[in-house]
Amino acid sequence: MRRTSPPSPQRSLPADLLSAIERAGYYPALVSDVVAHTVGGRPVLAGFVHQETTFDQDAVRRHVTALVLTDATLVIVHADDHEGHPGEADVATATSETIPLSAVRGVMVTHVVPDPSRYVPGSLGREVTLTLGWGTVSRIDVGPATCGDPSCDADHGYDGTITADDISLRVSADADGEDVVRSALDFAQAMSAATGLSVTR
Repeated sequence: MRRTSPPSPQRSLPADLLSAIERAGYYPALVSDVVAHTVGGRPVLAGFVHQETTFDQDAVRRHVTALVLTDATLVIVHADDHEGHPGEADVATATSETIPLSAVRGVMVTHVVPDPSRYVPGSLGREVTLTLGWGTVSRIDVGPATCGDPSCDADHGYDGTITADDISLRVSADADGEDVVRSALDFAQAMSAATGLSVTR
């Protein structure tokens, strides 16, 4: 009796999300299956896939992050290279996380615009950093407080801000392509609309 393989769960994902995972080029069948398994059949409203290559001494390591917005959750999947035991093949790990949309506290986009005097309306810059926060990690930026008077040398103590920074992805048109930058901006808008948050800078 011939044994048949079980159907792949990735069939439940939209074609554009599957294409983005394929373009990232890091074991797309594995990443797609993990994303689909984590989404669990919920309707996908938007997705964004970011591929990053890092150099660790003599090793080249690849990392893929897939963000998926459903009707009720934010799904995050990370896939990485890892060295196997001596004499064994390397391994890949894929980790998923599901966050309720009600827990998302911030959607922040930083636009980097070279030569702003020549800015083209609607372009929104050549590089963006997308930051999503849901309260697990916070970044504290502290600096000397001032009164606004440039001649004042009194000690006004310190001032600071606390920014949610659970995941932050930097995307460049030069390194990743303009379509990837646009995809990141589209995902930020979809997250903002779904959570009722304004995209902040």
